[in-house]
Amino acid sequence: MPGVDPRCSWCLGDPQMEAYHDREWGVPVFDDRGLFEYLMLEAFQAGLSWKIILHKRENFRRAFDFFDAEKIARYDDARLEVLRQDAGIVRHRLKIAGAVKNARAFLRIRDAQGSFSDFIWQFTGDRVIQNQWTSMSELPARSEVSDRMARELKARGFTFCGSSTGYAFMQAAGLVNDHLVTCPRHRVLR
Repeated sequence: MPGVDPRCSWCLGDPQMEAYHDREWGVPVFDDRGLFEYLMLEAFQAGLSWKIILHKRENFRRAFDFFDAEKIARYDDARLEVLRQDAGIVRHRLKIAGAVKNARAFLRIRDAQGSFSDFIWQFTGDRVIQNQWTSMSELPARSEVSDRMARELKARGFTFCGSSTGYAFMQAAGLVNDHLVTCPRHRVLR
């Protein structure tokens, strides 16, 4: 249909969302810091829209030491109070405290497994799950894989990482290709 944008419709109409869709969403991430950033951002997104988080992303990076888990794991009450006053991020008290808890859990997994990437990719059998959705209404909010991942993350000390958050993380970090088959990015990431 002439004039119709073939991209996944969730990103349309916002230049920052479109750029994120075109350059990042669904691209497989194997770097521990990159995976930790997506996990942190998805935890902060819980109950909010991704657009809000994406538009605050640079503020999150600055506020959370560019997602350096070792630094975040050492945050004290004074640092948490500074974060709770930072209007550039989501100032949810429990999510901010959860970021420290998640950094500590992340480091425990990384140290025990050799890398967080090895740990997280095991849930998909070390491969990208290639879905074949033709409509946005087909995209799930969770899956059996995200259920297992969420249970394991919770058992290892993570918070704000339920199955829906886990699935959104899988989409962002490229563990699953959820671009519609009509979207040019689906073919690129296949």
